[in-house]
Amino acid sequence: MGLMDFIRGQLIEIIEWTDDSRDTLSFRWPDDDKEIKNGAQLIVRESQMAQFLYLGQFGDTFGPGKHALSTQNIPILSRIAGWKYGFNSPFKCDVYYLNTRLFTGNKWGTSNPVMLRDNDFGIVRVRAFGTFDFHIVDPKVFLKEVAGSDQHFRLDEFAETMRSRIVSLFSEAIGKAKVPVLDLAARYSEVGEAILPILNAATVPKYGIEFASFILENVSVPPEVEAAIDKRSSMAAVGNLNDFVKYQMGQNIGQPGGGGGPAGTAAELAMGFGMAQQMMQSGMMSGQTTQPAGGPPVQAAPPAGAPAPGAPSLLSPAQVAQQLGVTEADVLATLETGELKGKRIGTQWRISQESLNTFLQQP
Repeated sequence: MGLMDFIRGQLIEIIEWTDDSRDTLSFRWPDDDKEIKNGAQLIVRESQMAQFLYLGQFGDTFGPGKHALSTQNIPILSRIAGWKYGFNSPFKCDVYYLNTRLFTGNKWGTSNPVMLRDNDFGIVRVRAFGTFDFHIVDPKVFLKEVAGSDQHFRLDEFAETMRSRIVSLFSEAIGKAKVPVLDLAARYSEVGEAILPILNAATVPKYGIEFASFILENVSVPPEVEAAIDKRSSMAAVGNLNDFVKYQMGQNIGQPGGGGGPAGTAAELAMGFGMAQQMMQSGMMSGQTTQPAGGPPVQAAPPAGAPAPGAPSLLSPAQVAQQLGVTEADVLATLETGELKGKRIGTQWRISQESLNTFLQQP
């Protein structure tokens, strides 16, 4: 091999890179300490960008296409190298290829709960996770701030840094949005779209990357908050608690063991007496009587456990509330003020029918 063949073998004539992976962000083209020939061909494919570095300084950036490296199309490099009148000799330069395709399906999540102020639950801790898509838009910023001089910079090296940055911005954005925790499930897409410009405003100038989409997949609360939500849902499903208890007692009456032992039996008896008393009072107030055939009207006999005829009828606050169509709390408040006369026995109030009638006749 002659001297010219040796010199020719030390010159680079074609620079190109094909990515056979799916996770490469940047790749430094291996020059094997060779020099680039004047007029060498640079091939940059779609979804790629090539960045030149000369003596640690950024040179020219090339997009997709075939480029002949000469003074005319590398003005930045010519200025840095001091080639005022063009160059005819080979030169040394680092060439970085950057993958500008869209990297999809990257996962993010909060490793620790985010503290939020919520109108329904006060201070609450939430966790969130989802996915995001991004691509490189500024090769110089990306190489300077993220990849550095790494010869083969992969996605997994960048993912952890990106996740922490996303969580920080997500926490800030969700705190400013003041969206109730119970409403987040119905507004996942809205929250994701609102956070997207906030993320790009921070990542494009700092990392040289841009988010194409930011998806919020789930927001969860601590187990104790979930239990409180379940209880609230159960109470809403039950509706009127008094009617529900009566229904349950009615279902259990007559079923063997339905009352659950002596306590259940006592409760059933109390409910039975209470229902019988209400029926008796309803019949007395409406003036219903029984009339045997061929005889004078006879007043219906009171049920067992009801007060005898002529004896004052004592009502509970719940029964008074039912007759008046108000809440039991309203009746108790009226008793406390003395507007409605009653008798406190221990912790319970009892009101006579006469006192109730007098109260109703007041202007």
